[in-house]
Amino acid sequence: MYEKHLMICGATGCLSSGSQSVEQALIEELEKRGIRDNYRLVMGGCPGFCEVGPIIVIYPDEVLYCRLKPKHMAELVEKHLVGGEIVEKLLYKGPDVDVPARFYDTIPFYAKQKFNVLRNSGIIDPESIDEYIMRGGYRAFTRSLEMEPAAICEEVKSAGLRGRGGAGFSTGLKWEFTLNAVGQKKYVVCNADEGDPGAFMDRSILEGDPHAILEGMLICGRAIGANEGYVYCRAEYPLAIKRLKIAISKAEEYGLLGENILGYNYNFKINIKEGAGAFVCGEETALLASIEGKRGMPRPRPPFPAQSGLFGKPTTINNVETLANIPLIVKEGGAVEFASVGTEGSKGTKVFALAGKIRNTGLCEVPMGITIREIIYDVGGGIKGGRDFKAVQAGGPSGGCIPAEQLDLPIDYDSLNKAGAIMGSGGLVVMDERTCMVDLARYFLSFTQKESCGKCTPCREGTKRMLEILNRITEGEGKPEDLDILDSMAYSIKDSSLCGLGQTCPNPVLSTIRYFRHEYEEHINNKFCRAGVCKALFNYKIDPETCTGCTVCARACPVDAISGEKKLPHEINLDLCTNCGSCIEKCRFDAIIIKPVGREADVSN
Repeated sequence: MYEKHLMICGATGCLSSGSQSVEQALIEELEKRGIRDNYRLVMGGCPGFCEVGPIIVIYPDEVLYCRLKPKHMAELVEKHLVGGEIVEKLLYKGPDVDVPARFYDTIPFYAKQKFNVLRNSGIIDPESIDEYIMRGGYRAFTRSLEMEPAAICEEVKSAGLRGRGGAGFSTGLKWEFTLNAVGQKKYVVCNADEGDPGAFMDRSILEGDPHAILEGMLICGRAIGANEGYVYCRAEYPLAIKRLKIAISKAEEYGLLGENILGYNYNFKINIKEGAGAFVCGEETALLASIEGKRGMPRPRPPFPAQSGLFGKPTTINNVETLANIPLIVKEGGAVEFASVGTEGSKGTKVFALAGKIRNTGLCEVPMGITIREIIYDVGGGIKGGRDFKAVQAGGPSGGCIPAEQLDLPIDYDSLNKAGAIMGSGGLVVMDERTCMVDLARYFLSFTQKESCGKCTPCREGTKRMLEILNRITEGEGKPEDLDILDSMAYSIKDSSLCGLGQTCPNPVLSTIRYFRHEYEEHINNKFCRAGVCKALFNYKIDPETCTGCTVCARACPVDAISGEKKLPHEINLDLCTNCGSCIEKCRFDAIIIKPVGREADVSN
């Protein structure tokens, strides 16, 4: 019997910030005192609050320590584990709490969250099937073994679960199509090819609760009449793949995968296919081609995968988050627990990855229908540095930008579509007033243009022409007619591209023109980038009235373009300045101002 259970965040985010070193220092400290065997240490899944990692949660004390370093372990062991005293300096502190917060229920980041998909992440050992079962795991699957396949589909339909991979199609209806398709051999495919910049939802779910995905696939296989499944996971997710392999091995050992499962004459096996990282392989038909050993390129639909999918057989494809919802729905009943949360057209919760200029970066799971304002300010803690919120990019590189005036927009499939964005897989990239929306559109379009498979002309050539125009605008060579050309080309590409990548890739351009047309016009007509991003369109200048001569900017400048005496106003040599922005980032007095190239009038940043 252990005295305490120490859950160390062992997800990729915390590992990258040093949680493995923290674990090693903790083990050494415990061994030095001869008490290592008194405590259970687990490298668990992501508890979501990536901004304050590495994290250790101590049970049953219910204490969360954050921003840990190896040097903190001696004090943590001495005071808390041995002395029973809370180490207050290692608790969560922030402008949103009056006193250091001890546990999840007192940290504002978690206050508006509702955990369905992330119910086990950071709670159980992801490599232990026993802990998953202890938390109710595989009960939904055993219930499904006693149900008719059509009844399982109906249960999922009644829950109102829509696909969490982007399009938001009814999951139960998709299963029903595959069930009714003609064919003896059918497949279940889990799409874990998460390629959006700033997105890490699926990876975290796989790392923190892999058995939930296996159980979801088993239930899907039972519902559609399949006896084999594939998890298509990008090779850049080695920890997720490792934990999936362990989970599959344990499930086989326990008789939950393989032949004659639990004596119900039901057979099911799961394979892992590692993808090479092509963004287009997130599109379902390209993904299927990749599993088959072909080049990952989309094909025309119909036929849809439900009729002719993997190896030409009827196939259901769901993403990681969709499948992780299934056990909860089938175990509790679709119309009870799951459907009681969310909106009329968008039931349940949604997992989002918060990235960009937001204070609380990390992973959150919130009810459908929550507003953008609540996510940005209540969960996300507002904008870094106290700056103004400008926009949020929803839905990844194929999504759209939602401006500040729509902060109270509820987040659900239909509301986001009307606003010119998409739900996508759940990436939210937050921007402040220093973001240039023209450059942002250029960045996302350059990403999708590079990731285009090149099969269809509208996507291959159209995105290239659009990118050329955006590059001209950001370099000060834009023309007034460029906006009409961009608009026309964008809709042509959306209407005529073969797959979802091409059909949605113009969204960042269309949404930024829709909400930030004045920035495009300023770039084109005034040859000026107000945000100070497009280097050809602005110069930096030091305001002599504000500059205190502290020399911080001069020390930060990598090319020695700033000169001046200490405690006297400094100057920038424009012949040397590369507009890197180091000075404006370091200046504490807002003395660096941005002015248009070739014009005397200064424009305050």
